[in-house]
Amino acid sequence: MELEFIYKRHSVRQFKEEQVPEATIKELIKAATYAPSGKNQQNWHFVVVTDKNKIAEIARLVEAKNAELSTYLRDEAKIKAFRGTVGYHTVFKGAPALILAYVGPYETIADMLLADGIMPQTEAIKYAKANPGIQNIAAALENLLLAAASIGYGTCWMTGPTYAAEEITKYIGFEKPGYYLAAMTPLGVPANDKISSTPRKPVEDVLTILR
Repeated sequence: MELEFIYKRHSVRQFKEEQVPEATIKELIKAATYAPSGKNQQNWHFVVVTDKNKIAEIARLVEAKNAELSTYLRDEAKIKAFRGTVGYHTVFKGAPALILAYVGPYETIADMLLADGIMPQTEAIKYAKANPGIQNIAAALENLLLAAASIGYGTCWMTGPTYAAEEITKYIGFEKPGYYLAAMTPLGVPANDKISSTPRKPVEDVLTILR
C-alpha cells in the first residue's frame, strides 16, 4: 500500500529563505479546494502573505494579544504557561510565506433547531458538536499540508495564534462577511532534511472494529 506521501508530512518550524513560487502556491491552494466539504459548501478562503515585513507584523500582533490576554488570568502558573506559548505561536515569522485559512458560514441542523426555538436550547445545542463547517476547513488544510510535503515544502498546522484573529484580519484588510480566521500555516523549504514526528498512539488504542 503506497501511503508514503502521508508520512512525509511533519511540522516544520524552521525554513530556508528561498521564496515559494506563486504558481506553486496556487497549485497547493487548488489541492486544498479538492477536499470534501459538507453539502459541497466549500466555505473556505485562503489569504497568502509573502511580504516579510507583513509576516513579522502579524507575529507582533500575536505577541501583543498574548500579553493582553494573560492579564485576564489569575493563576500565576497558568499565566506563565500561556505566556510561554507565544514562541510556538509565532514560529511562522521565519517562513517566506504564511497561509491564513478562513472559514465561512455553514448552517447546521443545530442552527435551524435553535432558530425555530421549539426544541429546548440545551437539547438543540447537542447537534452542533460535529461542527461540519470547521471540519471543512480542516479537511482542506490537511490536503494542503500533504500536497506541500509531497513536493518538498514544509508546513506547520497552527490554531494557537487565532486568539489574535481580529487584529490579524484587520491588519491585512481581509473582508468577507461571515468569515473568520480558523487556522494558519507557514510555508517554505525546510531548513534541514530531518523528518521528526512526535510518536503516535498505537492503532489498537484508537481503533474499534465491530464485527
